[in-house]
Amino acid sequence: MTDRAAAASGRRRLPAALRRRFEAIVFGWDGIAVAGRESDAMRIRRLVEEACAAGLELAIISSRCVDEVDGQLAARPADPATLTLLLNHGSEVFRVGRAGPQLVARRTATDKSDSSRWFMRELWRRGIAPGQVLIAGDEFGTLGGSAGSDTKLLVGRACRATAMSVGVEPAGVPTGVIALGGGPDAFAAVLEDQIARRQRREVPTIDPDRAWTLAVDGVDPLLERVHESLLTLADGRLGTRGSVVVTHPTDAPSVLLAGIYTGMGPETELLAAPRWNAVCVAGAHAPAVHRVLDLHAGVLRQDLQSGDRQLEALLLSSLARPATTALRIRDRGFGLSAAQGLQQPSDAPPQSGSVDGDSWMRVSGPPGSVAAAANENVSGPAGDRVLDRIASYEGNPDAVADERRALRTLARARQVGFDGLLGEHRRAWAARWQDADVRIDGDLELQLAVRLALFHLMASVGGEGESAVGARGLTGGAYRGHVFWDSDVYVLPFLAATHPQAARAMLEYRLRRLPAALHAARAQGRVGARFAWESAASGEDVTPRARDRRGQLTPVLTGELEEHIVADVAWAAAHYADWTGDHAFVAGPGREMLVHTARWWAARIELDDDGAGHICGVIGPDEYHEHVDDNAYTNIMARWNLRRAANATADGTIDAHERHRWLDLADALTDGYDPTTGLYEQFAGFFALEPLIVAEIAPRRPVAAELLLGAARTHAAQVVKQADVLMAHYVVPDEVAADSLEPNLDFYEPRTAHGSTLSPGVHATLLARAGRLDQALQLLRLTARIDLDDIGQTTAGGLHLAAMGSLWRALAFGFGGLRPAEGSLVIDPIAVPGVAALELRVRFRDSRVRLRITPDGAEVSATPPITVLAPGLGLVEVGPTARRFDLSPRPERTT
Repeated sequence: MTDRAAAASGRRRLPAALRRRFEAIVFGWDGIAVAGRESDAMRIRRLVEEACAAGLELAIISSRCVDEVDGQLAARPADPATLTLLLNHGSEVFRVGRAGPQLVARRTATDKSDSSRWFMRELWRRGIAPGQVLIAGDEFGTLGGSAGSDTKLLVGRACRATAMSVGVEPAGVPTGVIALGGGPDAFAAVLEDQIARRQRREVPTIDPDRAWTLAVDGVDPLLERVHESLLTLADGRLGTRGSVVVTHPTDAPSVLLAGIYTGMGPETELLAAPRWNAVCVAGAHAPAVHRVLDLHAGVLRQDLQSGDRQLEALLLSSLARPATTALRIRDRGFGLSAAQGLQQPSDAPPQSGSVDGDSWMRVSGPPGSVAAAANENVSGPAGDRVLDRIASYEGNPDAVADERRALRTLARARQVGFDGLLGEHRRAWAARWQDADVRIDGDLELQLAVRLALFHLMASVGGEGESAVGARGLTGGAYRGHVFWDSDVYVLPFLAATHPQAARAMLEYRLRRLPAALHAARAQGRVGARFAWESAASGEDVTPRARDRRGQLTPVLTGELEEHIVADVAWAAAHYADWTGDHAFVAGPGREMLVHTARWWAARIELDDDGAGHICGVIGPDEYHEHVDDNAYTNIMARWNLRRAANATADGTIDAHERHRWLDLADALTDGYDPTTGLYEQFAGFFALEPLIVAEIAPRRPVAAELLLGAARTHAAQVVKQADVLMAHYVVPDEVAADSLEPNLDFYEPRTAHGSTLSPGVHATLLARAGRLDQALQLLRLTARIDLDDIGQTTAGGLHLAAMGSLWRALAFGFGGLRPAEGSLVIDPIAVPGVAALELRVRFRDSRVRLRITPDGAEVSATPPITVLAPGLGLVEVGPTARRFDLSPRPERTT
């Protein structure tokens, strides 16, 4: 559209509700886009093609056939994804591109309202929310109808979409509908206005859906770093904390590239990369700040205001092109500088330069190095300036990063442009949510907390190559970005069940450090693989040292003694294999992992004179008690590891003598179980410690027992930091004695301080399986709020990814009863108290599975069909048509 046309359309003053950018328009044909069947459609054709070229998605709904509508319109946009025709009363769906209309679907449709709902669902799958959609017509009827659970979800949001009537208005305009009048001329003005907004590069809005958005108002000096963690944008490779785009004195901005470290040994930490998400403005400002993180689209919107000066920004880190970022800023009065560029992350001077107008900057550790390249497009007068910035990152873990590669990646992104990057990024996020969303009806607070957790889990793990997932992911520098068992046991299960490529990338990180684990075992005079408690680039142990009361550096014993990490890594590999059925992995690197870890345990176990096996001198998950013998969790996991490796090599892969020795050692290994009480002793001698019940001393948990009781008394008492014995029931429920869960819950839960964020989610899961639903729900809510409420006052350093993973597993395994078993998916659901419905989506063996649980039953569907073991169904095949079944009865225990 020419400037003259834009000015002409501006003379028709649109209502305030329409004077904003929309991402899609659904409209009728006769009486809306054209006056009638014989009308000249040249103007609407031009506008449709211009709108599609600008990235606006359009859908035409008509009772007419394709030959009639397309014959009159004859629009030929370059991208067929931007123009959809729902014709013949919406029963035929066409995409229109250069070659003309192509039939993509036939469906049963009743009216325009039904067709609108269907297309709203399609837009949702492309990452466009109903609040970003304009519906233009005069016969669409109500959008609040119901046609299945998915429709209810989207129609509920669609009701907030702005609808307008521009044709023959019905008597009595419904609430929320704008009776614009004026027919095709009025609609053309709307289209012209939307095209002009894109030409002016208006900052896109987001749909303020409280189930999908996290909003933060203001800049609280005490909470700003917590908010930056919560608002982090990441794409699996690159993470950017959600700091205000205009520098604030209390912020702690950072950009981190996964797996790129600086420093050696215990001093190893993630290397801070150049910043792409900050701008310079003239003068000093103390603006009012409003930030909104859109979880479904993966974008962060920021609005700053100081008097009559405004600054709007939208930022993204591309899930479609990991390690590529984009921002758009509109400045009205803040004094945005014409030239910005990347900002250096520290006082150390980086290398920098420019090539053909693109700037680049490189920071180096050693050993790691990051190069970033950026392009800026600034336009408009000083008082109303728009900045588009696109940046691409390239990292090298052990050499100098090549800025030329970053520049080439940037060049490809520039060809797509900001709006194109935004569109493909939204589609990528929408696709991920299709496989991973958890829907909770009737509890908005819990719903948002769960989706925030899933968002950060998905954002923190890449799906290609290897993925080093630290305890705080890419959201902050706490724990220096080191990789713990947290990732293997708590984060990977979610990804194995929703995005197997990411789980495989996590395992690839471990596999590439298998040589270091083999070397670590040999250094102790043993065979097998001894994985590091804290791992970074090399795979060597980088557990830091601490200072004692005299200021002397002393080792942190977890690095030396917390050996269950070996079995945890093996379990992660087996868990991935069970969920995915990845035969190549099972027969290759997965089996290799099991063999080497089993050899470690075979070398580690000591047999006494009675033939009983022991593992001495370890630290269990509890960590309050160091250098103990026969920790129950460690021994049970070692036993599981030996048996799983033996089963994986039953085909003669290894020497039969070695395999039988593994089985004999597994049978001999002590686990501390007393069949008369049903209790496992946490470690040898635990029952002889002071029988102190922390729940009676500190009714409000979590609590740091060492601070409450002192280190000496804590170590000498039956006080547990986090789930230990109960971890065995959580990780390998088939490896513990039948009916042992409840007595161990009774004994250990009151003695657990929940001093680690890993603990509440485990207990919530097990309490749900035991039917203690009120207590399970209480700990589920606690887990959901760990970072949102900064419960441990550590969220400023980054989010607790493992706690977020445990939140998902509490819902999927605890209440959903979902777990793989011998090639089938076990489903044993429990209704969540006070929740109208819990809906889970997972992937099992390349099938998309949907489980919906309500107080009166459950239903499951799978595409393609899979074998399911469920209460009342037995072992059956389940396909796309939902199978309904009753819930298993649970004991009515609430304590």
